Amino acid sequence: MTKAGGWLRRNLVVLAGLATLGYLILPNVVVMVFSFNKPAGKFNYSWREFSTDAWRDPCGVADLCGSLGLSLRIAFFATLAATVLGTMIAFALVRYRFRARGAVNSLIFLPMAMPEVVMAASLLTLFLNLGAELGPVTVLIAHTMFCLSFVVVAVKARVLSMDPRLEEAARDLYAGPLQTFLRVTLPIAAPGIAAGALLAFALSFDDFIITNFTSGNSVTFPMFVWGSAQRGTPVQINVIGTAMFVLAVLIVVVGRLVADRRRKTG
Repeated sequence: MTKAGGWLRRNLVVLAGLATLGYLILPNVVVMVFSFNKPAGKFNYSWREFSTDAWRDPCGVADLCGSLGLSLRIAFFATLAATVLGTMIAFALVRYRFRARGAVNSLIFLPMAMPEVVMAASLLTLFLNLGAELGPVTVLIAHTMFCLSFVVVAVKARVLSMDPRLEEAARDLYAGPLQTFLRVTLPIAAPGIAAGALLAFALSFDDFIITNFTSGNSVTFPMFVWGSAQRGTPVQINVIGTAMFVLAVLIVVVGRLVADRRRKTG
């Protein structure tokens, strides 16, 4: 075997991983590049010339920032509700034995396995039968429902890996139930809770199908993007997408640095 062939064989997994990473990042790079474009017409699909006009006025398109703000508010409250409820459900499923525990475990996976369009149609039918007015509240309820499963799965995996002897040691040292939970259980489960919360926020902010069925006249950011694609895609959409991507990367990097620092000091 030649030297080049041996090197390729040793680094094949690394090269495959880099190629996959590049494939995943490429659309984000395109979005970043075209956020500095100055298109000749309505559609920002071909490069014309470099410009920072859209960055200086990201809300220059009517209703763009309004839809963005609505999506952020819905995602925040849906994440908050799903994280609190999902964390309690995860602890209950792992720590307690009760009737229908197996059935609850199975039902948790239904929103994850069910096609979104089926869930959206079912939720729309439910809201109409209840006489609910479609709007931000119905979207919030729907987002909380499907985000809940993802939070439960993330937190449950973390709770299953926890060593119960740590909590027993805290109780042996005369810590009360609340003190044990706040000082021992919660810090250990925090990475799983944070992962579930971040996943819930991303899913809620990005959702289009369920939102389209349950929003009524309300327009979220994904719905605004879809509607704009029919008439013309403003550069400001690329600006918002780039800002969200950079913010997400910063959150991941900061979280990683904090975890590494704790590991070294601990």
